[in-house]
Amino acid sequence: MNRPSRTTRPTFRVATVADVPTLVLLVDSAYRGESSRAGWTTEADLLSGRRTDTARVTAELGKPENRMIVMEVDDEIVACCQVEHRGEHAYFGMFAVRPTLQGGGFGRAVLAEAERFARETWGVNEMRMTVISVREELLAWYVRRGYTRTGETIPFPYEDESVGVPHREDLEMELLVRKLG
Repeated sequence: MNRPSRTTRPTFRVATVADVPTLVLLVDSAYRGESSRAGWTTEADLLSGRRTDTARVTAELGKPENRMIVMEVDDEIVACCQVEHRGEHAYFGMFAVRPTLQGGGFGRAVLAEAERFARETWGVNEMRMTVISVREELLAWYVRRGYTRTGETIPFPYEDESVGVPHREDLEMELLVRKLG
């Protein structure tokens, strides 16, 4: 897909099991391998292997506290994210925008939709996420969107092969938080 025209309006919906193959390809292409280098969110220099797989995405869709939100342009999925209800807050993850469309405002729109969804559907007033702490450009992007770097970190799951094969030994996850309107 080429970059959509300014008159093309993206739409949002909750993903279904039928979307799983597309979501797996989208998430992997945004973060891993050579295709990810077309965008700015690549983790290819930090990790190799898959970012997710069919079993994981299917399992996430099956959890009652989870929703995968997809953005479509011209009936094609171009971005997605996972939103998980965790009591008083929601957790934001599995966020991906097609690499060739990154930098065009799609990520901002998906993040805003996830926040709206969590606030209106679950009544939560806070969104949380974790980001690999060495991803300074990505952390700065979230800060510009109103997220606060807490300084709280959790160890990177080195033993979990499902997140990929790390190329560094200094990875950890930093917690970011945003109060929702």
